[in-house]
This record gives sequence, C-alpha cells and structure tokens, in this order.
Amino acid sequence: MDDSQGVWPGQQWAAAKPGDVEMDEAVLAQARDFALAHEGSGCVVRHGYLVMTWGDPSERIHVYSATKGIGATLLGLAIDDGKMRLADRAADHHPTFGVPPESNRQTGWLDDITILHLATHTAGFGKDKGYTPVHLRPGSMFLYSDGGTNWLSECLTLAYRQDVYALLAERVLVHLGITKADLRWASSESRPETIEGLTRLPMNARIWASADALARIGYLYLRWGVWDGRRIVSRDFIEQVRRPVQSLAGVPTHPNNAFGRGAQNHGLLWWNNADGHMPHVPRDAYWTHGLNSNLIIVVPSLNLVVSRVAPAHADWQPNPFRFANEDIEPFLTPVVASVRRAKGAVAVPDAPPRATSPIIASLTIEPERLSIGDGDNWPITWADDG
Repeated sequence: MDDSQGVWPGQQWAAAKPGDVEMDEAVLAQARDFALAHEGSGCVVRHGYLVMTWGDPSERIHVYSATKGIGATLLGLAIDDGKMRLADRAADHHPTFGVPPESNRQTGWLDDITILHLATHTAGFGKDKGYTPVHLRPGSMFLYSDGGTNWLSECLTLAYRQDVYALLAERVLVHLGITKADLRWASSESRPETIEGLTRLPMNARIWASADALARIGYLYLRWGVWDGRRIVSRDFIEQVRRPVQSLAGVPTHPNNAFGRGAQNHGLLWWNNADGHMPHVPRDAYWTHGLNSNLIIVVPSLNLVVSRVAPAHADWQPNPFRFANEDIEPFLTPVVASVRRAKGAVAVPDAPPRATSPIIASLTIEPERLSIGDGDNWPITWADDG
C-alpha cells in the first residue's frame, strides 16, 4: 500500500493497519505508549493513511511554539504572492518596526533586520514575547526569540491588510478540512489587540489545535505544499523550511539560548535533523515544536507524518517530553524503527546509541521489536514558553 495514486483525507483519514504500510505495529506501539505515559494525543500517518492514534485526536490544545511552524506557512504565501522577500528589510513592511522599546532605535540596527533574520531567530531580539530589546547585531548570532516572530506576524498582517488567522483559514485551512473547531488562533497578552485597525495576532504561540489538525498541516508539508492537486504553497518554500539556511551556517548560538541547537538545525521557523544530532532518525526529518512537546514531525524519506499535543500541566510531571529538540528522540526513534526496509526487518540506522542519553542508550533493537529501557534517571528541566 502506498500513495502513488494520491491519498487525501476528507472529513476522516483513510485508515490502515501498520503492517499494511510496512510498519511494525509492536515497535510503533512503544512510541504510542511512551507518549501516553505523558498524556496528550497524537497521530501517525504513512503514505497518507492513518495507522495509529492515541488519546483524543480531535481535542484542541494550546500548542505553544508549534504556532511558529504553522505560521511559517503564511510567510510562504507572502513570498509566493510577491508580498515580501526574505531579503527585504522588515522596516519596509512595518512603519514602527522594532519600537517600542525606544532604546532599540539607538542601536542603529533596526534598518538592518531582514525578514530572513526574523524567521531564523537571528534578528537579535531577546526571548520575551512582548516588546523586547535588540541585544545583538542582526545576523551575528542565533538567539531564540518570541518577540522576533511576533514582529514577523505584524509584517504579514500589514502586507495582507488582514489578520493572520483569517488569512490562514482562507488560504490554507479550508482546503485541508480544518475548521475553527479544530484550530483557533487567539490574541496576544503582551501586545495591543490591533495594529492599524487590524487584529494583531502573535506567532510565538497562542494557537489551539488538535492532533488531527496538526497531522493535516504536516501532510501538506510532506506533499511539498500540494493538497489534492491544489498548490497551497511553493515547493521551493518547503525546501527552505526543512533545511538549515546556508547563509547562516557559520552563525554561532548564543550561550544563553535554551531552545534548540541553533542555526545548524533550524530552517525557516522549523527545526531539523540535518546535523544528525539524532543518530537514529533520518537527516531529512524536520518538525515544529512547542512547550510540552506539541509536535508536527515530517520525515520525507519515510513518507511519514507524526503529530502530538499535550496539556500544559503535563510539563510539570517527571517527564522526558521537554522543550529542547533532542528530547523528542526517545519518542521518534521507535516510530522510525517501526518502518520495515524488508520483510521481517525493522529499519534502524547503523549509528550506535549515544551514551549521553539514558533512554536512547538503553534501546535494544532486534529484527522484530525495539524496547526502551528504564528512564528513571532522565534529567528533568523545564522551560518557560511564555
């Protein structure tokens, strides 16, 4: 069973058993059980078929920073529509860009910040989602910034003279079969409700969505921006989303950065495994990731999409699901390992487990099963996603 004829969900996904799409059900179930142990819900889709769910995939939950990856689709529309280019100065799209605080004018850096900087956390803004100071010269360092992505959202709002939720619904969600019951976008608590009479919505967070809705968005990306014969966003943009930005390859990561590994595993508002920091996961895997490990994961080489949502309180338990990107590895590894290369063999990369990761170091991989050892010693940290 494959998607050579094109398989697209209607109101419901076409369902298949894991074995029908060459996945080992017992191995895949270990990823599901790991996720269930930390609450939430999720979906696994291969070749366009829904092969496994857990929890309630229709329950809408705040996905926090996974909002950034969803919002990235609107940047793709703006580029495709000729509304803006990555090389454009952000100030050309926003009359009060970067202010407040007024001290940002004194840096002399605001006119040098581009749309690319905002989409790659290299604009120099601090982490805060409100009006944060510019700490660094644009393009000099990777510093994860909620404030920077919120300036980008405002640039998109002004470019289209339309709030970003309405734009997303009109140009994307309606075609994917996603309704307001599946996904909603709320206003910021840190910035005024309107900008030039338009609803101002943040891109750092504030989307509530179901696991089913996230899986549909992931499938759009897996299918290179096409949905059932309709081009939603260009393939060229998807290519830029899923890979590190070559021009930023040498940009160092700020020592206080607590989110992701930096420019070497970040494209345009999505993270990726291009640097191979997860050795048991294909290097073409990419994902958007929010607090509590709200996830859309896309693995083109395996024709695979995985989504997960979890409630906010799940982060306050002994919980290997945290914010840093490598923390999705014990969940994603058995998903990948469940894909069979040939009958009776589970697809597992040759790289040995990393001794620095207690759960991954305790993986036992055999032809028909994969087990995850005791993770009681996993170090627990928490991150504030606003």
